[in-house]
Amino acid sequence: MSDVVTERAAVVLAANPGIMTLDGTNTWILREPGATHSVVVDPGPSDEAHLQAVLAAAGSVGLVLFTHRHFDHTEALGRIAELTGAPSRSTDPEFTRDASPLVDGETIVVDGLEIEVVATPGHTTDSTCFRVVADGSLLSGDTILGCGTTVIAHPDGVLGPYLDSLAHIRELIEEGLVTRILPGHGPVIDQPAAVVDYYLEHRAERLEQVRAALDAGATTARNVVEVVYSDVDPILWGAAELSVAAQMDYLRD
Repeated sequence: MSDVVTERAAVVLAANPGIMTLDGTNTWILREPGATHSVVVDPGPSDEAHLQAVLAAAGSVGLVLFTHRHFDHTEALGRIAELTGAPSRSTDPEFTRDASPLVDGETIVVDGLEIEVVATPGHTTDSTCFRVVADGSLLSGDTILGCGTTVIAHPDGVLGPYLDSLAHIRELIEEGLVTRILPGHGPVIDQPAAVVDYYLEHRAERLEQVRAALDAGATTARNVVEVVYSDVDPILWGAAELSVAAQMDYLRD
């Protein structure tokens, strides 16, 4: 079952909730009003019930897009290709089938629907957002989540490019080109400027905490986590350690 979010976007929530996936992966279905063919973004896990729900909402699929390489977004690549025969595109050639990899700044047109490709490396090196030109929606993958903040997991996650990506998204918002964010996990963001500002502030605060822990004698990412993330459930410390490693790498530059 899908939920209609905008005139051009609907979402089907995958049944894969977890610590890193929140309520589950959002599979987005984009289609121009009155058009026949749709675009599926992040088909998610290879779960037959989920994919059948996606196809029921999508109808004829003209293209499959991926925001980034993580398993909870890409596992269904093979199966959705079998079911639809549609080409797939990603910044990472590994998840591109019967088409060319995505190029930053290009405009994709499928049955009248215009989608701008916005490279946003950081969460992963291949992270990509998609701007639905006609309605100002930005599909953010895991670059920005519907609640909480995303993990920048070293070594694929890199903090410097991530901060640059957030700044670029902030510019798109200021220019009026993005008015809402459709995330890969969690609810729709209707106040994108406030959320991006919070993300930037949160990253700055964490960097100061990591810097202070290092100045106080911490020598490893684990040492830093034990200080900076002491109020966080230890079940999350593994992810926090990877995030701290990315922050330490950033501070060394």
